[in-house]
Amino acid sequence: MMRLSLTLVLLIVAGSHVSTGEDCKGCVPLDSYSFDKVIPKFKAVLVKFDVAFPYGGKHEQYATVAADTRDSYDLLVATVGVKDFGDKDNSDLAQRYNIKKEDFPVVLLFVQGKSKPFKFVTERDYDFTGEYLKRFIRSNSRVYLGLPGCVERLDRLAEEFKLAGEQERQEILKKARIFEETLPEEQREAAKVYVKTMEKILERGDIFVQTEETRVQGLLYQGKLSNQKKRKMEERRNILQSFSARDEL
Repeated sequence: MMRLSLTLVLLIVAGSHVSTGEDCKGCVPLDSYSFDKVIPKFKAVLVKFDVAFPYGGKHEQYATVAADTRDSYDLLVATVGVKDFGDKDNSDLAQRYNIKKEDFPVVLLFVQGKSKPFKFVTERDYDFTGEYLKRFIRSNSRVYLGLPGCVERLDRLAEEFKLAGEQERQEILKKARIFEETLPEEQREAAKVYVKTMEKILERGDIFVQTEETRVQGLLYQGKLSNQKKRKMEERRNILQSFSARDEL
């Protein structure tokens, strides 16, 4: 019943808009009338504030998030087109969140139970990618998004491991090792990263995750890796994020 009502809300909202700019399949356009009605309905809502007719690389990358998460009922990917001419549509929403035209596009993540949205910030323009946006969602919400290289069951165990005491962690490690044996060959390599990370944390403490993330990030930024090695490092970084500490949501 809940899913049906959400579907009706989205059909009404989407039906009241004309497609603008480059296609963003799966993105739901919101405006000053629909914004506050729709946002509270989902566990998390990713919203891009942009010009009324967006285009270009960042818009295309944002669209990939909507496509990749189309099966998630907990996450909505939306857009707000802001006009600085005529009736200045949605300029009130931009002002509410202190968003200026020169900063477009601005992406905010609204999470149920949080009074303020999280802002997506990148140091470099080329970090505005679908994968970075999904990591941003995953880091700041309880919405599960399977990133490249990740295994959902092991991600769940990593979440448990992160919050457990040492004795419980030993038991979770055993579960991870047993589960690894049940996986098809193509997922075994990823499973070994989860298991090895748990072992290293037990050996060196939680600081291992931070130091390993820094090491992997450094290798990626050097830009000297082959495409295959780079992909493996990115997948390793995604798995490490499952063990990263974050504020209680």
